[in-house]
Amino acid sequence: MKKITVTKNAPNPIGPYSQGVTASGFVFVSGQVGKDPASGNIVNDTIENETKMVMNNVKGILEQAGSSLDKVVKTTIFLTNLDDFAKVNETYGSFFKGDYPARETVQVSRLPLNVNVEISVIAIA
Repeated sequence: MKKITVTKNAPNPIGPYSQGVTASGFVFVSGQVGKDPASGNIVNDTIENETKMVMNNVKGILEQAGSSLDKVVKTTIFLTNLDDFAKVNETYGSFFKGDYPARETVQVSRLPLNVNVEISVIAIA
């Protein structure tokens, strides 16, 4: 059985997918971008601010699903430019208190809405 997560603390999906799905004791959060859920604007003035918005969106979905960033076990970061890796890594890391989740980071040629970074996570429910 699965439970769909819907929250106003993250942007609405732009396609046929859910913000998050809880199944088998895990929360699967779809890739989030730096779109402000309140204004609908993309936050991309700096890669740090864009990453912060992404992580706040992830956090909002996790909390709505009854989980938290402390329960994240796996993340995937997609970047359009690996030259941004250090700045993204520093901002991303500030959202965790240690015992970091497993992760991979990959460079891609393009992301939805022409953003620079997208992050998906899997967490314990």
